[in-house]
Amino acid sequence: MRRLQASDAPALFRMFSDAETMRYWSRPPFARLDEAEELVARARLSGEEGRSLVLGLEFEGASIGTCVLHSFEHQCRRAEVGYRMGREYWGRGFMAEALTALFDYAFDELELIRLEADTDPRNTASIRLLERMGFVQEGLLRRRWIVDSEISDTAFFGLLVEDWRLRHRE
Repeated sequence: MRRLQASDAPALFRMFSDAETMRYWSRPPFARLDEAEELVARARLSGEEGRSLVLGLEFEGASIGTCVLHSFEHQCRRAEVGYRMGREYWGRGFMAEALTALFDYAFDELELIRLEADTDPRNTASIRLLERMGFVQEGLLRRRWIVDSEISDTAFFGLLVEDWRLRHRE
């Protein structure tokens, strides 16, 4: 895991322009490379300002995905988590490994006490990953997103620091 670099834009474009990869995302797939370039620039600026932490995932020299802490609520010591991986790397355990390191950092170094995630309830792979990481579904927000005229719900998940430590530190 590392901070995003300008050189990641082509790989991010391939990932974020893939309709299947973006199926349950809250925005349509990218149509132009400059959207990926803008993503990298926004991620870098947001990181410098302390509003988010966007990390690129690399495997054998290739940029394969991202994981993100964002929407920090510093007073309440919580943040939201997001992640995306190129389809050719799905099912290989890379994201679980990356999120384990990210969550250790979030709870130990940033001293957060809660992480939150939302996903489309139809995204069973993401839900299985969240549950394996210790997240608990806390609610369902009906008709939350409209992307390309498709209305979808959000399953809302939470992970508390004490639950994380019980599962991952024993």
